[in-house]
Amino acid sequence: MPSTVMERERLMAEMAFAPPIDGHDVAEDQARAPNIVIKIRRRLPDFTRSINLKYVKLGICSGICPVPPSWTLLALASPLLAAATYWSRRLGRDVDPAVLQSSDPVAWLGTAMLIVAVCFIKRPRPVYLVEFACYRPGDEHAISKDGFLDMTKSTGVFKADALDFQTKITKRSGLGDRTYLPSGIQSRPPQLSMAEARAEAEAVMFGCLDELFAATGIDPCRDVQVLIVNCSLFNPTPSLASMVVNHYKMREDIKSFNLGGMGCSAGLVAVDLARDLLQANPDSYAVVLSTENITLNWYFGNDRSMLLSNCIFRMGGAAVLLSNRGADAPRAKYRLLHTVRTHKGAADECLNCVYQREDAGGNVGVSLARELMAVAGDALKTNITTLGPLVLPLTEQLKFLRSLVLHRVLRARGVRPYMPDFRRAFEHFCVHAGGRAVLEEVQRSLGLDDADMEPSKCTLHRFGNTSSSSLWYELAYAEAKGRVRRGHRVWQIGFGSGFKCNSAVWRALRDVPAVTPAGARADRRGCNPWVDSLDSCPPKAYIS
Repeated sequence: MPSTVMERERLMAEMAFAPPIDGHDVAEDQARAPNIVIKIRRRLPDFTRSINLKYVKLGICSGICPVPPSWTLLALASPLLAAATYWSRRLGRDVDPAVLQSSDPVAWLGTAMLIVAVCFIKRPRPVYLVEFACYRPGDEHAISKDGFLDMTKSTGVFKADALDFQTKITKRSGLGDRTYLPSGIQSRPPQLSMAEARAEAEAVMFGCLDELFAATGIDPCRDVQVLIVNCSLFNPTPSLASMVVNHYKMREDIKSFNLGGMGCSAGLVAVDLARDLLQANPDSYAVVLSTENITLNWYFGNDRSMLLSNCIFRMGGAAVLLSNRGADAPRAKYRLLHTVRTHKGAADECLNCVYQREDAGGNVGVSLARELMAVAGDALKTNITTLGPLVLPLTEQLKFLRSLVLHRVLRARGVRPYMPDFRRAFEHFCVHAGGRAVLEEVQRSLGLDDADMEPSKCTLHRFGNTSSSSLWYELAYAEAKGRVRRGHRVWQIGFGSGFKCNSAVWRALRDVPAVTPAGARADRRGCNPWVDSLDSCPPKAYIS
């Protein structure tokens, strides 16, 4: 492992000697043949130890210049150009000075109106989140932890040490006893085919889209101008986006995109792409569909680095309706404020830390490298350093600037850069439910409370790691509990292969009422997947 990566990981080691042989002195046994056990616990790096100022500058520039630089320059240069043109035309003419003087205000007023008109036309259009829907599979797909381990053992392809490893990971994963797997995986023997994979994709995609269209009342064959589907590991031909277009008979001029291979952060990549497309297409609706397909991506080998995904990934998906129509502002739930994308793929260790490959036996799976926590921490540090100037209150930015000057400029001893309190910038945190260890390390690094991490931990417990859609299950949890109020700010943080760390910031435009208890809505699920789970969430033994 590269030394720089080792330094960022802050490896925590515990050493213990084996018990002495009967009749021997402990010191003699250790001197003769010491048997040392080293347990290494990887942690995210300390974000306050090193701050890259270029990312702070990037965030500041993004906040100061929300419009394209070319239009800023045009706005500044237009008065000078107008004045130069005006005087060049008057110099060669014999004009009454009184008339020339009276024409000056008219020329400047016309120039000012032109600048205002150009800036108004080219201003960033507000992007609204009208509604989103998360897919909750049927009870036939439910599986408990014991059921998962029994299913794994029944395949007969895993060695004893691989079964022990999966048992240990499953018990510690933070997943509950009511997650979901597709029928092809649960069949005995497993039915892994393209037909089963397509069936899983159709059930998830059409399930959440049906709920979304029913809740919003829009006509998918007429109203949707932009469609973005992201699924990292399953990319059939025709694409998943084409399957959606065909199923709902969408318009022929629809702008459709199919994002693959971008990992668990692809959902926020899709939101960022949708925002750019909505800026270029006025009065439009955009649908973002985030999912992951498990059927053809189950690992049947014994490589431990590739077995982890079997233990934590589960079935799920979410659909989001975005709009730039002013008429949708009164009914929209949120407005998109910022998106910040960080890509560390230029470094080899970042590119290879989450890698799809074949093991020694030719079995295809996704390998998670030992450097993953270090890489994720470095990407998160870069992302929040860029995001900070955009969202933090002035008092927190001044505290950070003061500590930075003392540390970097004055070289004061014992002074470290100040870690801003992001709880003063956000009321809700949606951290990708990639695993229990990741959530606990993010909580420690950002100084968040258990209440801040409750949506993420409950999502992992109830639905498992559903890849890029997990952020929407987490926001749905906050809504189901009735905690989202007008003016509240939501921070979504996604991690993904590449390696990427992406953020999206939303502001609630209205109060979102809590979901009706399960007994009152037994006949319909609606857009919120938590309607029948609120009584058991949060699980006290897990959250505490």
